[in-house]
Amino acid sequence: MPQTDINNPEAQRQRVGYAIVGLGELSAEELIPALRISEHAYLAAVITGEMDKGRAFAEAAGLTDDDAYTYDDFEKLEGREDVQAVYLVLPNNLHREYAERAAKIGKHILCEKPLASNLEDAEAIVAACQSAGVKLMTAYRMQYLPEAWHLKNAMAAGKLGPIKLLDSIHTQTEQEAGIWRLDAKQAGGGPLVDVGIYCLNTLRFVTGLEPEWVYAALHQPENDPRFKEVEESVSFMLGFPGGIIANALCSYGADKTDSLRVLGENGSALLDPAFVYTDLKLEMRMPEGQTVVNFPAYDQFRLEVDHFAQCIKDDKPPYSGGAEGVQDHRLMAAIYQSARSGERVKVEPLAGQNVAGQDVFRNTENTPQQLKPGR
Repeated sequence: MPQTDINNPEAQRQRVGYAIVGLGELSAEELIPALRISEHAYLAAVITGEMDKGRAFAEAAGLTDDDAYTYDDFEKLEGREDVQAVYLVLPNNLHREYAERAAKIGKHILCEKPLASNLEDAEAIVAACQSAGVKLMTAYRMQYLPEAWHLKNAMAAGKLGPIKLLDSIHTQTEQEAGIWRLDAKQAGGGPLVDVGIYCLNTLRFVTGLEPEWVYAALHQPENDPRFKEVEESVSFMLGFPGGIIANALCSYGADKTDSLRVLGENGSALLDPAFVYTDLKLEMRMPEGQTVVNFPAYDQFRLEVDHFAQCIKDDKPPYSGGAEGVQDHRLMAAIYQSARSGERVKVEPLAGQNVAGQDVFRNTENTPQQLKPGR
């Protein structure tokens, strides 16, 4: 897609203005570039801890000094009618504070995963957004990608036969002790809440089902300064309706690997790499033969910010709303409980939840337009 003209005021009025809250690596390398080529959104403001840093980012993005704010100035966004949404890219323990502050001033919220650092805060975020009448989307990037949708649709259409087993791996090494991801208070956990949540959420997404039970184990080395507060590795198993079993591995101490495998009675599929930002590779092995599914090059984050912008413009609920984020917190809490107890933990359905239903925590009436089933 050609780059959007960021200096065209009329073009901007037809799109949704975002303020990015938190200017780390993800914002600099992925989100700001995605907003520059977005069809339905654009970057209107940036918020960070240091004004000099904010102004430098603003200038590089074609904005003015007046478009840069510090965290203390966050509420000044209330007077910015051109800022309709905020994208929270902060340590997990700050998600609740800034989501509540954004909701209070009437800004829609796209929040990086996990939705919060714990279940209580995640539920509080959903409640605050509902009370304020603002939209909330959990940034589950995989739910907006054509490869993941192709796999999900093939499974739903029975092209692999009845699904029997799934496995997913997401590992990376964290070399530097003291970073926020290794701080239990800031992160809310170790690799499970950071990279393992990709496995957890994508397994739920492609099956469309909710686990009935979880079983898990973790390892936290005693003499490694990186893991004084959080685990190094987690292995967990999910039991889905119909006897489907999924296994997942995540770690901060293993060489970078990310994959997703689905095994059906009549075929299989492998997404490898599965969770990186570019060049995903999907192989399908079906009775008619083995194929590699290719899609034209695209920006993953553009799909995500465009979907939320469309929801705001059309007044529709986002596909991966707050309920989706809360459900993963419920399941991660059960995974940690199982790892501590050494026992399988039953996942009780919520009141009114159709345990046999498909995609019960997603807003299926608003499937991402560019990725409708059948593509």
